[in-house]
Amino acid sequence: VYGDLPPKIFDVTKYGAVANGKTDASQAFLRAWRDACRYYGRSRVWIPKGTYFVGSVTFEGPCNGPIAFLIKGTLKAPTNPQHFLTDTWIGFRYVDSLTVKGGGYLDGQGASAWKFNNCHTNPQCRTLPATLRFDFLTNSKLSHIRSINSKNTHINIFACNFMEISNMRITAPSNSPNTDGIRIGSSNQISISDSVIQTGDDCIAMVSGSQNINITGVACGPGHGISVGSLGRNHEHEYVMNINIRNCTFFASDNGVRIKTWAPSLTSLASNITFQDIQMINVRNPIIIDQQYCPYSTCLEAESAVQIENVLFKNIWGTSSTKVALNMQCSGALPCKNVNLININLAYRGRRGHALALCSHVLGSTSGQQNPPGCL
Repeated sequence: VYGDLPPKIFDVTKYGAVANGKTDASQAFLRAWRDACRYYGRSRVWIPKGTYFVGSVTFEGPCNGPIAFLIKGTLKAPTNPQHFLTDTWIGFRYVDSLTVKGGGYLDGQGASAWKFNNCHTNPQCRTLPATLRFDFLTNSKLSHIRSINSKNTHINIFACNFMEISNMRITAPSNSPNTDGIRIGSSNQISISDSVIQTGDDCIAMVSGSQNINITGVACGPGHGISVGSLGRNHEHEYVMNINIRNCTFFASDNGVRIKTWAPSLTSLASNITFQDIQMINVRNPIIIDQQYCPYSTCLEAESAVQIENVLFKNIWGTSSTKVALNMQCSGALPCKNVNLININLAYRGRRGHALALCSHVLGSTSGQQNPPGCL
């Protein structure tokens, strides 16, 4: 529709951004975005090489044409708590056909904030910012960006449809709290491929309303693995369906592939989930279903009301750093249904015998190699 016209460039330095790592470039970025978004045609917000200090900013649409946000330099987040106690560092909302790429760095400077991440003990805790927050986007792409030391989640995706994420490098220390690599909720048709995620929480988490998610070629570790859930605490009817995780590798992560639901919980559903062609290297819990998840001491003795069904674990091999390499603890009220294990080969790396499998309230089948011996 826009023919062969080249995209119009909106260079943030022409709007007053100074690449000295100190001068706040937020308003310059917002002015460049405003003009690019208003342009009738393809536009590019251009961030040249250099280091830019950027406070909390949200770039909103709708825009008048496809828009790209090209990061060649390094963006640094605030370290003063007065400037970062918000849920977003860099946000994009209500945009169709957005591309974010460029090979640049997003430095969340998370060490300045991790001590404030105490929500598990402080009910009055303040929200810390996601490095990138995408809300209500369609037909968009994120690629070739390096996110380091996020204060909270690196990339948060909410209510997005048809989004591609590829060639990302996401890093934070293994002890950094709540630094999920990519968190997806209430979104449809999301693909993640060819990326390396090394962080302090889930490499990828798919929570309520995640549907038609495809993950391939992801290297995860350290971190808490690739998780479906936690489910059932909120969002009763936002089901998780059609999740495919394939050709991934886990290095010394706490978990490998995991489904977890709260107990007690609201009624919900997780269905049609495939974990296939996956290598585990010294992973604590390579395969885990946990329907008794509740990290708080105030939890009551109760069963999860989330139905888990139609789950396939196929061609999963490697080493477990604990004896229990396969652990599926499903709900006594709603047992897991149609769980299939095909060609599982997980060896215990320690000295105290062979790997074990533990199952409770699981209905399903096994075929092919089963190491540890199946418990279905």
